[in-house]
Amino acid sequence: MNEAVPEWSPAGIDPAVPTTARVYDAILGGRDNFKADREAADVFTRRVPQAREAARLNRAALIRGVRYMVRWAGIDQILDIGCGLPTEQNTHEAAQEINPGARVVYVDNDPMVLSHGRALLVDNRTTTVVTADMRDPAGILANPEVRANLDFDRPIGLMLVGMIMHIAGDESPDEIIGALMEPLASGSHLFLTAWPDTGDPAQHALSQASLETLGTGWARPVERIRGHFLGMPLVPPGLEYVPRWYPEEPDRKVPAFDDFEPYERTYMAGIAVKP
Repeated sequence: MNEAVPEWSPAGIDPAVPTTARVYDAILGGRDNFKADREAADVFTRRVPQAREAARLNRAALIRGVRYMVRWAGIDQILDIGCGLPTEQNTHEAAQEINPGARVVYVDNDPMVLSHGRALLVDNRTTTVVTADMRDPAGILANPEVRANLDFDRPIGLMLVGMIMHIAGDESPDEIIGALMEPLASGSHLFLTAWPDTGDPAQHALSQASLETLGTGWARPVERIRGHFLGMPLVPPGLEYVPRWYPEEPDRKVPAFDDFEPYERTYMAGIAVKP
């Protein structure tokens, strides 16, 4: 028997079909998910016992990247695509902790994200949420709320955290990224995290769990991930495994790759600057 959709849920939700945002929420131990999402999360934890730690690793990278962009690069407006459901600390909180006037536009294709995000942000006048799909970059860029809240004549921080692995190769991920970056002003930043494929079993297991439950989620060779930055210069320490990635402290002493736990090899992060 299918799970009933609660009265508070927005229109367009099928609780029998897991979504990336809700499965991620379930892995993190959140409550904004359905039985199908929790069952999918169980697949992740069976294949990668430390899947929750891996998800938290990605979230830690998100916060570090936002802090770098706002504090050191002076970015005061962010377009966060594939933001997911609200969790412990969110992009706007990390940004506005440093610059209270920073503007953030969240984008996600799950209507539950819109519903929960707008409830959370009811008193926040510098942050908004819109429903759109990364696969439609023109639609995102033309969205009236995006245009009303971001000044495209000044640098923008474009965030694709935990997203690009869900775009298949035949969907031309680099073309999507290029279309999103093209109208952004010089000095804009591209911040993304991705699943590397170096032959490590944990990397393969994470990708297989995602493909099995969501139908998307491809780990890619490191050089292929590097290509997502479209040749733009990377800020130090470059494209790195998250436990070694501290853009605010690029000279920080970090653990050697051989000392990693398996889950610590599943995410890489990087930030590039548009010349």
